[in-house]
Amino acid sequence: MLVWAERETPQVCRKEAVVRLLPAAATAKMADALSKVPDVDIDPEGKFKYILVNIKVKGGTEQKVIVRGTKTAEYHNHIFEKVNPAMEALGLECNCLGGGKIEHNNTEKKLRVFGESTGYGKADHAVTVEKLKSVFKDYEITME
Repeated sequence: MLVWAERETPQVCRKEAVVRLLPAAATAKMADALSKVPDVDIDPEGKFKYILVNIKVKGGTEQKVIVRGTKTAEYHNHIFEKVNPAMEALGLECNCLGGGKIEHNNTEKKLRVFGESTGYGKADHAVTVEKLKSVFKDYEITME
């Protein structure tokens, strides 16, 4: 993998491009980190805020979308403030695609996706539902 950087050459005070080759093992390790991040991490019960986040390997093309939601978040950005540093520690970049709410009824095996985030805008609930279906296979999942 090629990574571009700029540096100033002191002798002539001009910028030149420097190409650094990352070992294939480092690139594979970053892609492996991406595959180890769970697609869905939400609270086991209740009504709570959630965000849809695109994560990708820094400097790479590998990426995926994840769902994160918790009752402990007063605002949607509180979720992102926890997700972003955790992903950066794995060598991944984050971009919040929007938010909403999830109502999780574990007893009846139902999930309802609805609403929007004031700060991030409305997440694509159809994408969220597909991600939830991949994890909660025996649930009834609806969106509004």
